Amino acid sequence: MSKLVIVGTVAFDAIETPFGKTDKILGGAATYIGLSASQFNVESAIVSIAGGDFSQEYLDLLSNNNIDISGIEIVEEGKTFFWSGRYHNDMNSRDTLVTELNTLADFNPVVPENYRDAEIVMLGNLHPLVQQSVLDQMTAKPKLVVLDTMNFWMDCALEDLLNVIKNVDVITINDEEARQLTGEYSLVVAARKIHNMGPKYVVIKKGEHGALLFHNDSVFYAPALPLEEVFDPTGAGDTFAGGFVGYLAKIGDTSFESMKNAVIYGSTLASFCVEKFGTERMEDLSSEEVHQRLLQFKELTQFEIELT
Repeated sequence: MSKLVIVGTVAFDAIETPFGKTDKILGGAATYIGLSASQFNVESAIVSIAGGDFSQEYLDLLSNNNIDISGIEIVEEGKTFFWSGRYHNDMNSRDTLVTELNTLADFNPVVPENYRDAEIVMLGNLHPLVQQSVLDQMTAKPKLVVLDTMNFWMDCALEDLLNVIKNVDVITINDEEARQLTGEYSLVVAARKIHNMGPKYVVIKKGEHGALLFHNDSVFYAPALPLEEVFDPTGAGDTFAGGFVGYLAKIGDTSFESMKNAVIYGSTLASFCVEKFGTERMEDLSSEEVHQRLLQFKELTQFEIELT
């Protein structure tokens, strides 16, 4: 089993979807990644920052899920990052209503000493310079570095983003971001261009249409599980990433075959995340529920083709 470092936000979200709305609730990329990865009982640590308004209850939630929180800096006089958004009826698009960086504006990540030799590093969606500063603190080259990013950084920090992309093994982005980063409409061509930027593996997420994994000339596709109800897509991509790296940290193998399974585990956990608002579904998720849904995935995707 490999040690896992998770870098990202712990945050408050206020969410409105066609199914309802919330006041401030727990959110943040590192929160979703950590709770998802915790399903694999791996040794993990979150590196993040929060304000004095981030309650002990939330820190305890992370700790109780076997997540080391010593890398979460608490600025007592500060406020925690806050995001508010409203989803459209199709749940694939949303409007950002409020973004308050608060303590995140001055975030200088410090990786705990006992995690600077971690074999796997998950760089959640943050400024590329912050992501690179984490890699610079590692005392040995990690076995696997996974990076998540978004179109915002492509717009305002592209050079810094390209520099950190050179140093990662896996990049996870959505289809729109892959097209923006490369200027290519074809995702196959886009993935090839991203390979040339540095990453050996490219994961392109397509929301309710699943995810694609590219490695050299090999392609693997995992569908998204058809769900009766989708209440809140917030954090689904981060939950996917948590399942992806959590599985790889557990088995300690980073081959293409293992990556395929990691994509399935990531998709499985993301399918739970969207069933309730915020992190609520991930907080009480049992291993038996995950196992049963994996069986559903197996039935959905495995079949024999009779050639005539």
